[in-house]
Amino acid sequence: MSQRLLVITGPTASGKTRRAVQCASAFGGEIISADSRQVFRGMDIGSGKDIEEYLNIPYHLIDIRPAGYQYNLYEFLSDYTAALGQIIAHGHLPILCGGTGMYIEAAIKGTALPAVGRDDSLRQSLEEKSAAELARILATVNPARSENIDLCNPRRMIRAIELTLHSGKNNSSPLSLPEVDPVIVGVDIDRDARRSRITQRLVARLENGLIEEVEGLTSQGVSTDALIAYGLEYKYVTLYLTGQLSRTEMQQLLEIAIHQFAKRQMTWFRGMERRGLHINWIPWDISETEFIESIDSLLQKDEQ
Repeated sequence: MSQRLLVITGPTASGKTRRAVQCASAFGGEIISADSRQVFRGMDIGSGKDIEEYLNIPYHLIDIRPAGYQYNLYEFLSDYTAALGQIIAHGHLPILCGGTGMYIEAAIKGTALPAVGRDDSLRQSLEEKSAAELARILATVNPARSENIDLCNPRRMIRAIELTLHSGKNNSSPLSLPEVDPVIVGVDIDRDARRSRITQRLVARLENGLIEEVEGLTSQGVSTDALIAYGLEYKYVTLYLTGQLSRTEMQQLLEIAIHQFAKRQMTWFRGMERRGLHINWIPWDISETEFIESIDSLLQKDEQ
């Protein structure tokens, strides 16, 4: 039989973590993070780990790699599979929570991936190209991926091109994932509320040590190129710290980038629905009791 999996997703600032913790407490669950930046140690404020929200709920795939490391989809799926096995062994409900749509969709669909290593010669040739040139190459070799990637992030585009060109061309065993029976819940937040929460959260993060966090990462030897490649908070704060942006420019441009990121997330979720995955959208601002009752109804309905 397929393994039951509860998925809590939605755009940034929608309150996914809090809702996942509520579900884990109510249904005896453990949380698997599906966030591409929360895997890195020391990247706490900028990635929105909010560890204090987990209380005594077990969580997985947070703080499992050093900052500066290049984490990819293959590694996520491998780590996700291991975490899923641990949770099943504990007799608990696995709850996949996060906003990285590519990770979530691949886990749900049981995507099998080859273990594609580095191609240094290819990378060297691609690193000489501009972001626009990389975007054109990716659109040629993998049109679908080019529609769902940050086209301002050369490192991610290079890796996507590398994965596309080398898939099926190595002797490594492909990664096969366990079959799951997902109940997918989207935290539905309207545009105005989302924009307001993004603005408030950014101000709070800057006041609570975001700049100091990035300074600490650079002092530990994490390169500015790596931080910029992580995007959003790490990119713009690094540009500020290296004198390329003023404090005001950094905050303004970062806020715009986060709003754009949230829009891209919603585009991916709509794509998931077009590709046959049903997302049960639940209002972000209902009470905990109402939310848990809605989830309970979905879980019971799915069992029937």
